[in-house]
Amino acid sequence: MTFRIALRALARNKLRSFLTMLGIIIGVGAVIAMVAIGEGAKATIRAQIASLGTNVLIILPGTATQGGVRTGFGGVNTLTEGDAKAIREEIRPVAFVSPVLRRPEQIVAGNLNWNTLVQGVAPEFQYIREWQVAGGRFLHDGDIENDGKVAVLGETVVRNLFGNDDPVDAVIRIRNIPFRVVGVLAPKGQSSQGADQDDTVLIPYTSMQKRLMRITYVQTIIASAVSADRVQEAQEQVTLLLRQRHRIQPEREDDFFIRNLSDISEAASSSARVMAVLLGAVASISLLVGGIGIMNIMLVSVTERTREIGIRMAVGARSRDIMLQFLVEAVVMAATGGSVGILLGIGSSEILKFWAQWPTLVSPIIVAIAFLFSGAVGVFFGFYPAQKAANLDPIDALRYE
Repeated sequence: MTFRIALRALARNKLRSFLTMLGIIIGVGAVIAMVAIGEGAKATIRAQIASLGTNVLIILPGTATQGGVRTGFGGVNTLTEGDAKAIREEIRPVAFVSPVLRRPEQIVAGNLNWNTLVQGVAPEFQYIREWQVAGGRFLHDGDIENDGKVAVLGETVVRNLFGNDDPVDAVIRIRNIPFRVVGVLAPKGQSSQGADQDDTVLIPYTSMQKRLMRITYVQTIIASAVSADRVQEAQEQVTLLLRQRHRIQPEREDDFFIRNLSDISEAASSSARVMAVLLGAVASISLLVGGIGIMNIMLVSVTERTREIGIRMAVGARSRDIMLQFLVEAVVMAATGGSVGILLGIGSSEILKFWAQWPTLVSPIIVAIAFLFSGAVGVFFGFYPAQKAANLDPIDALRYE
């Protein structure tokens, strides 16, 4: 009965009711859309970090001081193939290890050429980076031992040098040295820095050292722990091992640096989480404004319907009946606005994803919270007008013109 009376009262002023609900519609829609953008960004960052591999440690050579000026990491060549082998054999929390050497090179295939990043790696690189092979095979131990002139191509390189043709068993030239293509990598997409991970050629690190760079050291060593909860243990043990191998005295600084991708992932996710909270907080202001609009209109409604309230009280309506009626009206407006706002928010998220290519992720939990919050706004901002209506004196209300 109270619900039907509330609906009739709202239907008498359709435009005013709609304009009142508009604040809630925009508020709920904005909250859902903004949080979806934030969650989408967070999921994208996680995916990009995950594409680098799981439980990964990146070991970089240390710094050098020249003329009072310190270079960045890699300023001195302190890492060797022996370090990588020692980590593989002696550190039990480490599952896989691979030396890595990188260098941009011009790749030639037939009458086509392409400038890309050539990386010298070990077979374990595939497992550390969790990189599947789309065709052919990956590098194996025999390629490392024999300084094999073999290569595995990323998708971008295949597309630019071979188009739709199968490159497996084809020959490419790097610095006029022929390398036989033995495999093609599955696409990885962009890294967390926006670089194209598929724009690469992988060759045995021994071939990179002896045939292309003519060096004996390695630029980087990457390793993966056996599980996420042993990453820190692996990092500590690798640190102790390398300090021993490099004969670093206790008072001296490390001549290497270990980067933990778990820390990078957490830092990036924290930044995205802060952004999502800020976007949601800004959008929530619209809900607050919508709630104030409901209070304002309900106060006007109480004034306009003072005589009606007096008649209802005169025929037996109690104060709580009057209060309930106005509360129901406020909640109906807020809930209806919340429902439409949910559709608006989800629709806006999909439009942003399709047209602007922004990653969005609509969370059912956020949708439920937004709807419940819109109902709570109706109760909160409808309570004072409802209480004012319930406290009217019946005699004064009947005399009101």
